[in-house]
Amino acid sequence: MRLPLTDVLINKAVTAKARLLLAHGAGAGASSDFMQQLSQQLAAFNIEVWRFNFAYMQRFIDTGKRSLPDKMPLLMQQFSQHADNCPTDLPLFIGGKSMGGRVASLLSGHDKVQGIFAFGYPFHPPKKQSWRTEHFAQLACPLFIAQGERDAFGTKAELAAMQWPKVTIHWLADGDHDFKPRVKSGLIQRQLISDAAQFCSRNIDEILLAKQ
Repeated sequence: MRLPLTDVLINKAVTAKARLLLAHGAGAGASSDFMQQLSQQLAAFNIEVWRFNFAYMQRFIDTGKRSLPDKMPLLMQQFSQHADNCPTDLPLFIGGKSMGGRVASLLSGHDKVQGIFAFGYPFHPPKKQSWRTEHFAQLACPLFIAQGERDAFGTKAELAAMQWPKVTIHWLADGDHDFKPRVKSGLIQRQLISDAAQFCSRNIDEILLAKQ
């Protein structure tokens, strides 16, 4: 059964080379400051960005009543339907912030999708060791993760010895789960978001070049 879809927010690129369908994290929607900044930076690298709210988040926006995210199968269905609705004029990539990136990674077999990008992947809940990587060995397309070095959902130290065939992790200097560095680092969040967008653009270029 098809579900009613939420609206899409589009960041156009001057000369788009690809389209990225981008989902939000568990606690903040498609219009959050992070999602807006990331989408603007991606568009600057010629990536057209389509953002959407999962249904539970749209209900909160409409009613002011916050609820937990829907179960994963329902989130996957909503994401997949949005991917189905994307036009085919540009190569399609999917991804998301935190939970949105996790949902995207579970849709690697979607026939339109050429690659997946996670911005702060929730490898495990903070201070817990229940890892969310069991599907990584069966990925049908590449998964690229931009991760803050200090991310409580998966730090650089924790992941140093871990490898998966189709997973590439790009570390953002001193960043936390929202790509915010400490003041003493001399960096600011916008720089890390730009770094993540450039990482995304570079890998899209490589995938598209390999298909020529």
